[in-house]
Amino acid sequence: MVAAVLAGACASASAQTRPAAPPAGGKVTAAKPSADDPRRMISIPSPDRRAPMRTVVLRPRGAGPFPLVLINHGSTQNAARRAAMGSPRYTVLAQWFLARGYVVALPQRPGHGQTGGPYLEDQKGCARADFRNASLATADSIETALRYMTAQPYVRRTGVLVVGQSAGGWGAIALASRNPAGVSAVISFAGGRGGRSNDKANTNCAPNLLVESAGAFGRGARVPTLWIYAENDSYFGPALSRRMVDAYRAAGGIAEYRLLPPYGADGHTLIEMRDGAAIWGPLLGNFLDKAK
Repeated sequence: MVAAVLAGACASASAQTRPAAPPAGGKVTAAKPSADDPRRMISIPSPDRRAPMRTVVLRPRGAGPFPLVLINHGSTQNAARRAAMGSPRYTVLAQWFLARGYVVALPQRPGHGQTGGPYLEDQKGCARADFRNASLATADSIETALRYMTAQPYVRRTGVLVVGQSAGGWGAIALASRNPAGVSAVISFAGGRGGRSNDKANTNCAPNLLVESAGAFGRGARVPTLWIYAENDSYFGPALSRRMVDAYRAAGGIAEYRLLPPYGADGHTLIEMRDGAAIWGPLLGNFLDKAK
């Protein structure tokens, strides 16, 4: 649920309050309010200055400052599929937060869709997949977006929520290991990497390495996290998701785990289902009440 330094170095906490410099080759644009349509597409800095992140921003009416939620998309090792990815929308989830007074930002990370540029999250194969560093690279992009957005005058610098799905969820959990300033909670929907290896359901590239990365992220993490999975998730089934959260907790991480009944054709996409809010909405509401 989000860290802007290449080669894995952590940004200083003071950097959270400074506007990021505009990326070379791309203009950084500011979101503008609209009485009719709150959705705006902007470009914001990324860890690679050649590839500013195309970012959808929705903001409530008024001057703010408003609390911020960053919603982070999944990924794939397939370059053609990454290039064809559209702008992340997560319409139901975004509207759920917008209705509760949040500015919603959905950055598209480097190596994906219209953002383009180099893919920074390569897990380097399957059998010996480097899930930890791939996910920390995801966290770099999320934290870069965090720093930029919290420097905007209409965004509150504290009480930030970081949300992600699949690889974006795992990047959010990776960010939690850094305890970034201003982030109050992280929410991961179907978080993980390496799922559906060779497009085969319920097959993970290297499940033991994924569990190992969960333990690495749990060490030192003190940000409250919520992990949501469905029983019919074809990427990260119940046995694997339980192992992951157990490893995270055993290492010291704070995690609330929710395994939901089977939903739709594949519970991995619960976050994108039109009627999914009836299932996950109460969980989010209860979790956020406790995280305040």
